[in-house]
Amino acid sequence: MRKTLKQISDQLVEWEGKILPCTVGRNGFSNDKKEGDGCTPTGTWKLLSVYYPADKIPKPKTVLPTIEITPGMGWSDDPKDTAYNTCVQLPYTHSHEGLWREDDLYYLFITISHNTNPVVAGKGSGIFIHRMRPEGTPTAGCLALSFEDLMHLVETATLDTHWVIDKNLAGTPDITH
Repeated sequence: MRKTLKQISDQLVEWEGKILPCTVGRNGFSNDKKEGDGCTPTGTWKLLSVYYPADKIPKPKTVLPTIEITPGMGWSDDPKDTAYNTCVQLPYTHSHEGLWREDDLYYLFITISHNTNPVVAGKGSGIFIHRMRPEGTPTAGCLALSFEDLMHLVETATLDTHWVIDKNLAGTPDITH
């Protein structure tokens, strides 16, 4: 059964009939996502896999595939890298983001289908649904939810859950931050 996580604004997303607070990219939404632009890409993105650190939380109860985060994992954000927008093993010679973080933003996160099939160099990497910062500051392009809302999403998502961001949200000024 298809379920939809619907983006309402840069501050709100709807899931299962409930309106949840969220944060998105520091520069709002974009219909033409580019690496490093600080925007959240508009479109319809399938939820793919759940990543979690087994030393901090038990394996989540979810129908989505789960992947245990280890200190040796990163995500390539270098458009010149043939592994661009994929999980890589550290140490790594190309530019990348570490998935094992001290700030717990990636305590639990969901990968989505943005720029995955095919991967296009420079069209954005590492767009995840992850934990919101305590101060509620924007992301670099991801969707961030409270840990409780993120866990509920993980537990109730189906194999056909999609995050929908209407193209008309692009250009919407970030009025929160």
